[in-house]
Amino acid sequence: MVLFSYNIVLFLLPISGLGLHQSLLFFSTRLKNKEEKNSLFLYVLKNGTIASFLLIILIITASFFIPFQFKDSQGYVIILSFLILPTFFLEVIRAQLRLNHDNKNYAYSEFMYSSFLLLSVLILSFLFNEKGYVIALLITPFLASFFFISKLKIKFTTIKKLPVFNISFWKYGFFTSLSNVVTQLLFVVDVLLIGYLLDDSEMVTNYRYISLVPFSLLFIPRAFITTDFVMITENIYNQNYIKNYIKNYMSFFIFMSFLMLMFCSYFSSDILMFFDKSYQQYILSFRVLIFGIIGIFIFRNLFGNLLSSIGYAKTNYYIAVISLLINICTNYFLIPNYGLLGAAITTAVLMWFSGILSGVCFWYLYTKKLSFK
Repeated sequence: MVLFSYNIVLFLLPISGLGLHQSLLFFSTRLKNKEEKNSLFLYVLKNGTIASFLLIILIITASFFIPFQFKDSQGYVIILSFLILPTFFLEVIRAQLRLNHDNKNYAYSEFMYSSFLLLSVLILSFLFNEKGYVIALLITPFLASFFFISKLKIKFTTIKKLPVFNISFWKYGFFTSLSNVVTQLLFVVDVLLIGYLLDDSEMVTNYRYISLVPFSLLFIPRAFITTDFVMITENIYNQNYIKNYIKNYMSFFIFMSFLMLMFCSYFSSDILMFFDKSYQQYILSFRVLIFGIIGIFIFRNLFGNLLSSIGYAKTNYYIAVISLLINICTNYFLIPNYGLLGAAITTAVLMWFSGILSGVCFWYLYTKKLSFK
C-alpha cells in the first residue's frame, strides 16, 4: 500500500515548486553579477516553497475523489504528498551547486542523499515497519538539504527586482518539469499496457527484469549532461563551442554505444541468466532494448538538453507527448501480437525517433535564434 501510494506521488515530484529549480538553472546563467544571482535564488526558494504547498493542498484535495483500491492508500498519499516540499529544497540547492560550478559538492549531495536514504530506511523500517519507511522518505531530503545549504554561500537578504521575474520564467520551469513527468511515464506505460493487454502479472515481472539493465544504463549520458549543462547554457551562442561539444559528445557515445551493444549482445544470455534461467527466452527483446537506449545515448539526451539550453523546454514536452501517444497506439497492436518483444520494439523505435526529432528541432530553432542575434 505504501509503494502504491508512493508511486502516485513519485510522478508529481518533478513538478515540485512548479519546476522553478529548472528556471533557476537556465536564467541564472544569463545574469551578470553575484547579487543578481543571489536574488534569483531567493526568489525561486520563496515562490517555489509557496507553489509546493499549493501542490500539496491540490493532491490532498484530489485524494478525496480517487477510488483507491486499498483502504489505507489515501492516508499514505496525503502523508507522502509532503515529500514535495523537501524534494524542492534539495533540487534548488543542487541546482545552485551546479551554477556555482561546484561539481564536487553536487556529486557529494547525490552520494549523501543516497546514503541517508539507505540508512534511514534500514533503521526506521526495522523499528516501525511501513510507517518507518514513510518517515525515512520524508526526512532524507530534509537532512541532505540542511547539510548542503551552507555550501551555497547565499546571503539571505532583500530580493532585488530582476527583469527575468515574468511569465516566461515560470513557463520554462513548468514545461521542463512536465516533460520529465511525461518522459518518466514513457518508461512506465509499457508495463501498464502489458499488464492490461496480456492480463498476466508474470509477464509484467518478466518485462521489468529484462528492461532493468538497459534502463539502468541511462545514468551514463545523464551524468555527462548534468555536469556540463551550466557550461553549455553559458556558451550556447558560441557556435564553435557548441559544434565542438556536439562533435566530441557524439563521437564518444557512438564509440561507447558500439562497445556496449557488442558486449550486451554477446553476453545477453549470461546477463539474463543472472536473474533467472527462464529469462533467456527473452534474449531478442533484451537486445532490442539495448539497441533502443543507444538512441538516447547519442541523440535524445544531448539534443533534449540543448533544446532546454536555448529556452525551448516546451518543445521537449511536445516531443515527449507525441512519443507517449505513439507508444500507447502502437503497443495496442504489437503487445497482443508479439508480447514482450512488441513492447521492446515500440520503446526502442521511439527512443530513436524522439532523439532524432530532438536533433532536427534543435538545429532548426538554434539556427533561427542565431539569425536574430
